[in-house]
Amino acid sequence: MGIRDCALQSSAFTALKYIYDHREAVAEKWRADGKKIVGQLGCDVPDELILAAGMLPVRVYADQGRPLKEADKYLEFSFDPVVRSQFEKLVDGSYGNLVDYLAISNSTDTIVRIFLYLREIRRQEPEKNVPPIDFIDWLFTRNRMHQERNELIIRMFRETLEKWSGHPITDDDIRSAGAICNENRAALRRIQALRRCAEPRITGSEALVIIGASLFMEKEKHTELCLQVAESAKNWPVAKGPRIYYTGSNQENTDLYDIIEEAGGVVVGEDQDWGDRHYDRDYKMEIDPVRAVVDRYMLRQYSAKKSFVSQRVEALDAEADAVRADGVVFFTHAYEEAASWDYPSQKQSLELRGIATAAYAKQIFPIAKNDGLAESVKEFIQQLKGGE
Repeated sequence: MGIRDCALQSSAFTALKYIYDHREAVAEKWRADGKKIVGQLGCDVPDELILAAGMLPVRVYADQGRPLKEADKYLEFSFDPVVRSQFEKLVDGSYGNLVDYLAISNSTDTIVRIFLYLREIRRQEPEKNVPPIDFIDWLFTRNRMHQERNELIIRMFRETLEKWSGHPITDDDIRSAGAICNENRAALRRIQALRRCAEPRITGSEALVIIGASLFMEKEKHTELCLQVAESAKNWPVAKGPRIYYTGSNQENTDLYDIIEEAGGVVVGEDQDWGDRHYDRDYKMEIDPVRAVVDRYMLRQYSAKKSFVSQRVEALDAEADAVRADGVVFFTHAYEEAASWDYPSQKQSLELRGIATAAYAKQIFPIAKNDGLAESVKEFIQQLKGGE
């Protein structure tokens, strides 16, 4: 069954794991019921606006082991392997048969390039089943001029969603969706508290399942199940072992966390977009609804690819302290060099604070192809245990 025997047979966790393992299930039902779905590529596509339009946001993800015929045809081999797999599904018709539209945010430079490729494919090869696309061109520096520019960008995205949905999106619609998202984030923070406490009841792999399921299902239903898991998990056995904080490439499945846990570590937090960063900041109900969307996505925990090294060092130090980390694991995929630029300064700062680090760069996707990774992780965990 796995994932700690499906989180000790919790029915709510089992339901979330089913969604996590069968990520198209809810979307397929939505389409069968005549509802519309928006695929999201990039971590900065606002859920609030898609929900306000009455549509379901669904995250684009990579399939392990999928032949990359289309990606090999269009993309250089220097693209991040996870992004290549995502691109494959967008061009080979997989997502064309699942989602009605595609919203792409410029969360990374690689995703910007993917948008340009997809736009040209739609223009030059209309027979390809690539969904209609809207591009959200955020400015990521935090000053007043860029705030105003981002508000314009979000108003434009709102207009696109109105066309896609076929009806206006009111300010009250956005606030209502913001409240739904805030309730979901509050539920996820209850899960977080059970990871970060002195005696963790929820493991990192279990948390990834709980968080990840929210990217593929209705928020209200996810909140309900999440709260049930949080209540049940109070009585789960303590997860024992060195406390590990994770940073680096997004982990769209639990494979890496499974390796860390099998080696005896406990992943108590992370700053990746499929983990803690997903629910890092709330939507402010009391301010202008468009500004609230901009603030929510632009003032979150610093992303590895859209911030200065000094900002990342400070943020990681604060997070490692908050979770009382014994060690920090850095992990980056091949051709994802930008995510590794912060490492030397972060390593120096953490080790001056007495926190050990281990770095795994240029890793192959899927993780199982990396010879020696599990053994190296086990050696690191054993060092944290004092060589036991």
